[in-house]
Amino acid sequence: MKETTDRSAIGKRSRRKGKGGELEFCRLCKEHGWNAHRSAQFKGKTGQASDVEGLFGLHVEVKRTERFDLYGSLDQSRRDAEASGIGEIPIVAHRRNDCRWVVVLDAHDFFRIYNAAVAEMLSQEPVKRTETEDSV
Repeated sequence: MKETTDRSAIGKRSRRKGKGGELEFCRLCKEHGWNAHRSAQFKGKTGQASDVEGLFGLHVEVKRTERFDLYGSLDQSRRDAEASGIGEIPIVAHRRNDCRWVVVLDAHDFFRIYNAAVAEMLSQEPVKRTETEDSV
């Protein structure tokens, strides 16, 4: 007898893995000082909502999968970010089994963020060390 796979069971597994990935990424954000949470917890799945909220200025699409469609995922994040009309930078947070989280974003957006960070660092006065600090 040929075994058949129940499509609804596959869909439930996929949604459960997606939810787990979103929660994992939220924990990572919290470890780095950001009060992130799943959008679905507060708004339900609207299609345009970021998977994770609490990272100011970013539209986050979370992918917790072994096979990763980099450009398809980034396009999805970009479309959703544009549809929301808030002007957030679209990113994709991805992790596969036994690997660390990575974040993917368009190079133009990377340089917008990097240029702002460098400008901020350069505008700050360096901290002057005293002789007692040098000897410690």
